[in-house]
Amino acid sequence: MRRYLFSTGLLSAVVGGITLLRALRSDESFTWRTALAWLSWGISISLAIGAVVDTRRARRGRLIDSDSPVAPKAKKLYKSRLDRSLR
Repeated sequence: MRRYLFSTGLLSAVVGGITLLRALRSDESFTWRTALAWLSWGISISLAIGAVVDTRRARRGRLIDSDSPVAPKAKKLYKSRLDRSLR
């Protein structure tokens, strides 16, 4: 589980969210730039969680979409899983 929780994409998205929360504490008004920053953060966290889910699925030998960033490694992961199960 640590492998998934401490992935670099997920950690950077969480740190970005903390930075945005700190910006909300200031007395500045909410502008369109702030809204875009929150939208960007939401997309980043979604992509990071999706990569973690795809990695977990690939390690368990399940199929993943070909547009996933894990797809090139999925064949290696699937092969190693198959080799372990045959032992």
